[in-house]
Amino acid sequence: MSAKDPQAATFTGLVNLADEFLGAEALAANDEFFAPKENLLKPGRGEFLPDAYTDRGKLMDGWESRRKRGPGYDWCVIKLGTPGRVRVLDIDTNHFLGNNPPFASVDAIQAPPGASLESLHDADWVELLPQMPIRPGSQNIFPISHAASWPSAWTHLRLNIYPDGGVARFRAHGDVEPDWDCVEIDDEIR
Repeated sequence: MSAKDPQAATFTGLVNLADEFLGAEALAANDEFFAPKENLLKPGRGEFLPDAYTDRGKLMDGWESRRKRGPGYDWCVIKLGTPGRVRVLDIDTNHFLGNNPPFASVDAIQAPPGASLESLHDADWVELLPQMPIRPGSQNIFPISHAASWPSAWTHLRLNIYPDGGVARFRAHGDVEPDWDCVEIDDEIR
């Protein structure tokens, strides 16, 4: 498995399950020192604003953590807008040049509606994408060829970056598989 050229990847018929307009949320991150996790789910690829600064340094349109001097990695938990089977991941490091993470991985879980952050933290996550190298200033596209082999759809993803750095956008393209037990259906069909 390797990062593919974005033009070669096909997203026909797939939905971005991590789209904020679909209801996806960045629930938690262990470090948001330079830029907040919510930026990961915004539309577009992220902008570079050369003259924009905050009290913590350069304003970056993405999620960016502090540099680490010891072991470890940073993570962000994302609730998908709808349960689904992830077919393609896009870890976009647009405009992060030199401050991008050199590696990333993604874990997945199916959690009940309203699951607490504590229960998500303690849960047994499944590796969706093993630790892979990612390029700076690029859409890093990873097809997930084994998506159909899992017994259930995912509700949450955890983006892990090694050891730290910035990611402009995160996309999880796949097939919607709603939990029909949670859907309220009117008696009247319109």
